Amino acid sequence: MSPTASPLGKDLIGLEHLTSEQIRTILDTAEPFKEISERKIKKVPVLRGKTIVNLFMEPSTRTRISFEFAEKRLSADTVNIAASGSSVQKGETLVDTARNLEAMRIDMVVIRHWASGAAAFLADRIPSNVINAGDGAHEHPTQALLDLLTIRDRLGAIEGLKVCIVGDILHSRVARSNIFGLLTLGAQVGVCGPRTLLPYGIEEMGVKVFRRVEDAIEWADVLNVLRLQLERMQGGYVPSLREYNRVYGISSRRLDAASRETLILHPGPMNRGVEIDSDVADGPHSVILKQVTNGVAVRMAILYLLAGGQPEKAEAAKQGGVDG
Repeated sequence: MSPTASPLGKDLIGLEHLTSEQIRTILDTAEPFKEISERKIKKVPVLRGKTIVNLFMEPSTRTRISFEFAEKRLSADTVNIAASGSSVQKGETLVDTARNLEAMRIDMVVIRHWASGAAAFLADRIPSNVINAGDGAHEHPTQALLDLLTIRDRLGAIEGLKVCIVGDILHSRVARSNIFGLLTLGAQVGVCGPRTLLPYGIEEMGVKVFRRVEDAIEWADVLNVLRLQLERMQGGYVPSLREYNRVYGISSRRLDAASRETLILHPGPMNRGVEIDSDVADGPHSVILKQVTNGVAVRMAILYLLAGGQPEKAEAAKQGGVDG
C-alpha cells in the first residue's frame, strides 16, 4: 500500500466531525468490497504485510468478528487482545499497552473500550492508525456507517429521508453516531423512547422527539430500533421489560396501522419480544441481516482508506490488481 495520505485523516474516532464528502467516500468505497464476500475465495492482497491489533476492552461478538473478517479478507495479519487475560487486568494503563504493541511494529489498532473518549485518547498518543469500535456511550462510527450504507442500498438516497431511532437513546453510542451521520447527509432524524432513556437536551442535537411510538412510526421512512442496554443501567429506567414492550415495542400490529411501509433496522444484539417482535425482525421490511453483511464491507473500506488506499482505485483493489 502506498503512503498516500488518507482522505479520512490518520484515525476514525467518530462521525461528529466528518464531512458529508468523507462519509460518502467511505460508503462509495464499501460498494466494490461487497463482492469479495460473495466469492469462493474471499481474499484480496490489499493489506498484505499490515499488522492490525483488535484491542477489545469490553465484550463484543458482532463487531469484533466483523472486523476480523474485514482484516483477513484484505490479507492483513491480525492479533486479538481482550481485557480478560491481558496486562490491563494486572493494572497496566491503556497507553502502556498500546505503546508495548507499537514496539512490536504494528500498523493499526481497532479499539473498543468502556470509557467514552478512550479511542481519541489513544489516537493522540500513538502513531498507528486508530479505529473506534465503540467507546462508552460516546460513538460507534462503523456501526452507523453500515446503517447508512444499508439505508442507501434499499432506499437509494439518504438526503430528505425521515429516520427515527427508537429505544435506549441515553446509553447508546450507536444513536449518537447515527444522528451525526444522518444529519450530515441531509436526513431528518427523530428519536423515541421513555423520557428516562432520552438524554437531557437531546433536541439541541437537531432531532425531533416523539413521545408515542405510533407517532414515530407514522412519521418515519426508517426505524432504527435499539435494545435496552441493561448492563449500563443502575436503576429503574423502565418499570419492566414487559411494560416497555407494551408501550414502545415495534410490533407488526403497530407497523400495519401506519399509512406507509417502514424500513426496519437493528444494530444487534436483539432482545426479541422486548424492543422488537420476532415477526418484525424476520419480516419483509427488516434489513437486519443485510446490516451484518454490509458491516464487513464498510470495515474493509475504512481499513483500506486509512492505510492510504484511494477511493478511485477500490474497484481495481478488490480484484487484487493494484496494491492501493
